[in-house]
Amino acid sequence: MTYKILVAEDDTDIQEVLRLYLVNSGFEVVSAYDGSEAFELMLSEKPDLALLDIMMPVINGYELTKKIREISNIPIIILSAMNADSDKILGLDIGADDYITKPFNPLEVIARIQSNLRRKYKLDSSAAEENGDMLTVGELKLDTKKFILYKNGKEIILTPTEFKILSLFMEKPGMVFTKAQIYQRINGDFYETDDNTMMVHISKLRDKLGDNSKSPTYIKTVRGLGYKIEKKK
Repeated sequence: MTYKILVAEDDTDIQEVLRLYLVNSGFEVVSAYDGSEAFELMLSEKPDLALLDIMMPVINGYELTKKIREISNIPIIILSAMNADSDKILGLDIGADDYITKPFNPLEVIARIQSNLRRKYKLDSSAAEENGDMLTVGELKLDTKKFILYKNGKEIILTPTEFKILSLFMEKPGMVFTKAQIYQRINGDFYETDDNTMMVHISKLRDKLGDNSKSPTYIKTVRGLGYKIEKKK
């Protein structure tokens, strides 16, 4: 299968570099120079992943991310010169799956695109094969075939990253996973810069589960080790 990548970037040199590396890696590419054009391509071309700059004309990358999240759960990677932790947290908080700062190594961009695509479209189904399509922990039921989470029968929308993290926890309730283990499982690769990113994903997941971060019901922090989901009867 050939995946289609939407590249929204107003710097023509950067856009051409990205196109060259993406095409050479076997991807189909559609490009936009501003956020409005990118959203139109999102509707007409239906890409499998979006790579978005922040500082674009008409509609910036943050607003574009929110607009895309209203209609799609495809992986979104922000590519930006804004490298403060607050910028990264904001991007992840509004729905992006990953955040890469400029200047960047094109090979790392390709690696992160591939890992995000694996996460979204090639989710590990080993647990579903062994235990059926539904994982259950307390009030939570995770449909591993339809990629839907239910809590007390109510559907909760998850990003691809959140789904992968939660499915890992629910496959082995009570087991502690380090941040590196979680990222290696869902991405295949772990970078030192992923540490804060993981904390944001866990925080967002807790919010969706209705967990109090100071006294969570489900996802527990094991100090000095990592995270686990509590076993429930």
